[in-house]
Amino acid sequence: MDNYQTPNLLLYIHPLASFCHKVLIALYESGTEFEPRIVDFSKEDSSAELFAYWPVGKIPLLLDRMRDKTIPETSIIIEYLDEFYPGPQKLIPSDSKLTLETRLWDRFFDLYISVPMQKVVLDRLRPEGQRDGLGVEEAYHTLKIAYDMVEGQLGSKTSQTWISGDSFSMADCSALPALFFADTLLSFRETHPKTTAYFDRLVERESVKRTLIEAEPYFEFYPFHDKIPKRFRKQNG
Repeated sequence: MDNYQTPNLLLYIHPLASFCHKVLIALYESGTEFEPRIVDFSKEDSSAELFAYWPVGKIPLLLDRMRDKTIPETSIIIEYLDEFYPGPQKLIPSDSKLTLETRLWDRFFDLYISVPMQKVVLDRLRPEGQRDGLGVEEAYHTLKIAYDMVEGQLGSKTSQTWISGDSFSMADCSALPALFFADTLLSFRETHPKTTAYFDRLVERESVKRTLIEAEPYFEFYPFHDKIPKRFRKQNG
């Protein structure tokens, strides 16, 4: 007899989308059961359901079937999960100072690393003659500044393991996909040792490993796939 029950949570995602990775890491950290639904924007029947719930059409998007709630935006999704579907360790610290620090660095990785990274990637996909050279130049400049600030944050406290303290948090969920893809555009490995060590700690996290393993079959569709380190690609033979 099949005892399977449909999970309360439905998550609209694409396995190659960096912002989806952020939420997937949070879900795998908490061990919360959910149903993933891949959205293919090239197929109207695949994307129509997403747009019906959230006309902006951005992923990830979380539906809570039990509470009849639609939750958009990565940080809001993670805060919602931490409130209603918490795991063994909270991703939003209870301490008010650490809470603000976590939210700050969560937004920092989104706005100053993920967003400029996506600017460069999307520009590569544009036809010749429609590219934004100045915008790409500004994006690279933002990445340089952001790397320096991350390096400074990691060096601001003795033996700081994670970006906002000693506990893995929402900010670290945001950091991994931002740094993973940004490194393929402007590598920090030879210039920012603390950031490199932090990234290496992140990729050893089980939630991160699972997310990257699931994304790997789609890496070939990433415009800078040749810059993804071999350790994250399946070995042939």
